Amino acid sequence: MSNTEQHLKRIQEKLQLLLKEHTAIVKENKILKEELSEAEKKVITQQKSVDELKQQVSILKVSAGDMSEVDKKEFEKRINGYLKEIDRCIAMLGQ
Repeated sequence: MSNTEQHLKRIQEKLQLLLKEHTAIVKENKILKEELSEAEKKVITQQKSVDELKQQVSILKVSAGDMSEVDKKEFEKRINGYLKEIDRCIAMLGQ
């Protein structure tokens, strides 16, 4: 075998190795993207749950008459935010 043929054979072997590695990396990338998507969905679900629990705590504090001044202001801000959102929705429906 000539020197050129040996050189071509080594290049071809390295190319095959690179293609195998590329295929493995593409598969791993796909799996990681799927895992990331699932984790993001889980985080969103957990954040919604946390928000709901915070609302329940606020409601319980209001009903128990057990709110500090800071909690009252926070609650008022939240109620005002809801009212603004409701007003915005009503305005959009009226168009």
